[in-house]
Amino acid sequence: MGDGGWFETVAEAQRRAKKRLPKSVYAALLAGSEHGVSYRDNTEAFAQLGFAPHVAGQSAKRELSTTVMGEQISLPVIISPTGVQAVHPDGEVAVARAAAARDTAMGLSSFASKPVEDVVAANPRTFFQMYWMGTKDSMLRHLERARAAGAKGLIVTLDWSFSHGRDWGSPVIPERLDLKAMVRFAPEGLARPHWLMDFARTRRLPDLTVPNVVGRDERPPTFFGAYGEWMTTPPPSWQDIAWLRAQWEGPFLLKGICRVDDARRAVDVGATALSVSNHGGNNLDTTPAPIRALPAVAQAVGDQIEVLLDGGVRRGSDVIKALALGAKAVLIGRAYLWGLAANGQAGVENVLDILRGGMDSALLGLRRSSVRELTPDDVLVPPGFTRTLGADASS
Repeated sequence: MGDGGWFETVAEAQRRAKKRLPKSVYAALLAGSEHGVSYRDNTEAFAQLGFAPHVAGQSAKRELSTTVMGEQISLPVIISPTGVQAVHPDGEVAVARAAAARDTAMGLSSFASKPVEDVVAANPRTFFQMYWMGTKDSMLRHLERARAAGAKGLIVTLDWSFSHGRDWGSPVIPERLDLKAMVRFAPEGLARPHWLMDFARTRRLPDLTVPNVVGRDERPPTFFGAYGEWMTTPPPSWQDIAWLRAQWEGPFLLKGICRVDDARRAVDVGATALSVSNHGGNNLDTTPAPIRALPAVAQAVGDQIEVLLDGGVRRGSDVIKALALGAKAVLIGRAYLWGLAANGQAGVENVLDILRGGMDSALLGLRRSSVRELTPDDVLVPPGFTRTLGADASS
């Protein structure tokens, strides 16, 4: 569970993660691309939105529960799928347990370090995420494995253009932790004894393979091996996405939408939900923060499809702002990774508790008794804040 203890904000979780993780691991989580404009805007945009609180007549009880992709959850916050990481020995299983303990759903990346079967066992409300990679036959095998494991829904991530360069430098990540790599990274590991001891207690090194892109009994490729296959697979057309949707009968979410015309196409292919996202600022830099693009997308298709937001959420008040501007729920990525690094499963639960408390406080101030009562009038949106992309393009 870790020895970091309780923390009161996600910012403190990040500070503890930075102290606990080897420099390269922390840098890989921080990520961002190119100049980091989108990465910074994802969080800073929320601070530009304001509230106008009431001082009397507030509800004594506030209801945070909602339903997303057919799953009842106790708060409108879902774990966003993130790729293989060396943050904590229990990895995605710890995150799944934390989400289950706080009565919410788990998104599991196809590039995760733990098998989908183990994660679903820890949290039955698991949505399996995949990219368009490999052949259609191989994608069908991925789907069948997720279905057999009991995944409740499918998340298809579309917003990735393989942007790599970072002005502040990218960490060197080994393909495997062989002897050469261990010698090279030993100083980093020794400088972070608590992180090192977490793995030492399990008697195994961080696993840089991705087990969910092959059959359950097959040898998993390394992250970079799978990444290479993804990079060399021709990008999908909307017809391809419609084909993939037809292969999965359950809830189906398209992640990475920021344009109104693409949102309408998501409706056309029969998606259950979409996520307004720019991949955490790791995609094409200078793409607007999702909270800026959300209102136009929600207004265009919110009555036809569940609209979620993914990107920049660090506080419960951020969640409330997103819901007021049209999101059904949000997904969090770095926030829970900081918690996992700071204190394992308990750290992820801590992050979810922070968000829950912040949401409750915001509802109290806004004189709302439920997240379902929120409207755009609850948020002060400065002139020029929103971005409407693709509204006039034909579909």
